[in-house]
Amino acid sequence: MIYLLQPQAYLGLTFNWGALLGWSAIQGSLDPAVVLPLYFSGVCWTLVYDNIYAHQDKEDDLRVGVKSTALRIGSHTRHWITGFGIACVSSLGLSGYNAELAWPYYVSLTAAAGQLGWQIWTVDLSNRRLFVSNKWFGAIVFSGILLGKLAS
Repeated sequence: MIYLLQPQAYLGLTFNWGALLGWSAIQGSLDPAVVLPLYFSGVCWTLVYDNIYAHQDKEDDLRVGVKSTALRIGSHTRHWITGFGIACVSSLGLSGYNAELAWPYYVSLTAAAGQLGWQIWTVDLSNRRLFVSNKWFGAIVFSGILLGKLAS
């Protein structure tokens, strides 16, 4: 699976390592029931947004020999990113449940799922606008974590 999705998978695996480091820095230990779904959700989110972005570089990837997912999954991209989006939101739900976050988290997670679903539904793989809109997904999830923690 990693081979199929490189280099986007490697980006997701390394970029989201910060979730594990941040949790352990603040908590002093790792709670696998919380951080592993959180880490997995981050990897899946990266696979969503970086697959959208990878399509903008696929001509260059062909020229230099990069084996990006845009080239590997091509016309099936919407199906793949839908699966990654579902896995992302589901894992965020599990992580929030295991962290005992209160109801505002789930309201925000529903909004974030709607925003991510909108991205996938309206994706134009040659338009950078949707890639940039991922900041809103992250902001909604962060707000939910903060509000869910404050309300618990």
